[in-house]
Amino acid sequence: MHTMWKGTISFGLVNIPVKMHAATENKDIRLRQLHKKCKTPIKYEKVCPNCEEDVSNDDIVKAYEYAKNKFVVLDDEELEALKKEQEDKAVEIIDFVQLKDIDPIYFEKSYYLSPNEGGSKAYALLREALLDSGKIGIAKMMIRSKEQLAVIRVYESAIVVETIHYPDEVRAVSDVPNVPEQADVGKKELDTAKLLIDQLTTEFEPEKYKDNYRTALLELIEAKKNNEEIEVGGEPKSTPDNVTNLMDALQESLDRAKKDKPKPKQPKKKTATRKKKATS
Repeated sequence: MHTMWKGTISFGLVNIPVKMHAATENKDIRLRQLHKKCKTPIKYEKVCPNCEEDVSNDDIVKAYEYAKNKFVVLDDEELEALKKEQEDKAVEIIDFVQLKDIDPIYFEKSYYLSPNEGGSKAYALLREALLDSGKIGIAKMMIRSKEQLAVIRVYESAIVVETIHYPDEVRAVSDVPNVPEQADVGKKELDTAKLLIDQLTTEFEPEKYKDNYRTALLELIEAKKNNEEIEVGGEPKSTPDNVTNLMDALQESLDRAKKDKPKPKQPKKKTATRKKKATS
């Protein structure tokens, strides 16, 4: 695994030298844009619309737009000094909380932590303490020039850093349009909806969920690469019935779920073998 960051996680006076590695990867298939006429990749050049000339990286500065066309220019040296000041600090666990107290809307990206040289014992100590206490740590750290709020928790046998959003980065629910304030739901509808949820409830098995679009796209690319016959489309998906009544829709969904749900496997009956009595 590629090491993205090296540093120290601390809680109290305990310091743990660690390395950080990306825990997830983006498997989206990236498509290039070509000139339709000659199939050449399109170039995107940096051009100043005011001077009408090409601009090299050496001629570009960073700035913050505080009002329309009003900028504060920030030198690279200033940004690097600010970044270095924060990166030199150890990642300190500020608080310990329950994982259930954090709504999933706050979670952003996961990273694995591995112990750096001399940190194995302290790493194992923090891991076991987190597991035994059932708690997670809240910390701050610098990742890619941004101070991140993060959760320190255990996943299987590894300590994981989970970056989370700051409260002001989560938009207020009150800004969401057309959310009903009061529930105008009948008891019969609610009971049927809960029955449907119960019928569709199962254990979470992540391996059974597949990216069907990515698989189909890869197959299409492979077929075109090998100049094979291509048939795109296949069987159209069945469209939902035009059920306008909510109660009817719930009942129909419940009936289908009962019919489609596989029956639990029956344990195989053991055939008992009797020992023949020896005759004298």
